[in-house]
Amino acid sequence: MSTLFIADLHLDDARPDITTLFERFLASDEARSATAFYILGDLVEAWIGDDDDAELPERIAVATRGLRDAGVSVYFMVGNRDFLLGPAFAERAGMTLLDDGTVHAIEGVPTLLMHGDVLCTDDVEYQAVRAQVRTEAWKTQILSMPLEARRAFAAKARSDSKSRTGRIDETIMDVNQGAVEDAMRQAGVRRLVHGHTHRPAVHDFTLDGVAAQRIVLGDWYDHGSVLVIDGGQADLRGLALPAG
Repeated sequence: MSTLFIADLHLDDARPDITTLFERFLASDEARSATAFYILGDLVEAWIGDDDDAELPERIAVATRGLRDAGVSVYFMVGNRDFLLGPAFAERAGMTLLDDGTVHAIEGVPTLLMHGDVLCTDDVEYQAVRAQVRTEAWKTQILSMPLEARRAFAAKARSDSKSRTGRIDETIMDVNQGAVEDAMRQAGVRRLVHGHTHRPAVHDFTLDGVAAQRIVLGDWYDHGSVLVIDGGQADLRGLALPAG
């Protein structure tokens, strides 16, 4: 049986076809025959708290819980868009939360799992903001706000992010190879799987004289993307949108 990985779906009411693709894929024979299913962050465009009463979180929970109930272990790691997702929703959705930088044996190979944003060390401005919003004090302050205020805050944050992305050099937002190697060296692994950069690829390189591999998951904007690891094979492929 295979192990499946996805990331960077950015599910949002504005793109209902992607949500439908997500639901159908989790209900597919391929997903339900997997050993494990990993979601490595940015499942949604914005997560405003586990108490969100909108329709989308419930649809996600139904899909992931259904996969878990079919006998597949479902793991979730927060990204930069959904870092407010916590244990309450994870339990409701049948998902096991993972810390960023977790090492799991995937098909017998120790593999470092990350969202990927901490590897983008050349983007100094982003790293400073990330450090601020990940503090417990900041999260507590945001989650204490009424839902509507949080929705407005999230909308402004998305707008600001799009504006910044449009004016910054794309190379700055990619991972730093030195940071990649340091993370893998510290974890004691020769394979890393991450998302965040929206640059799906399999990178083979040499780490301290030994063959190493970094696999970057694709985003779910124009189509879906899944990494399938089955035995010694890693297949990074796209998923077509539902007809119509």
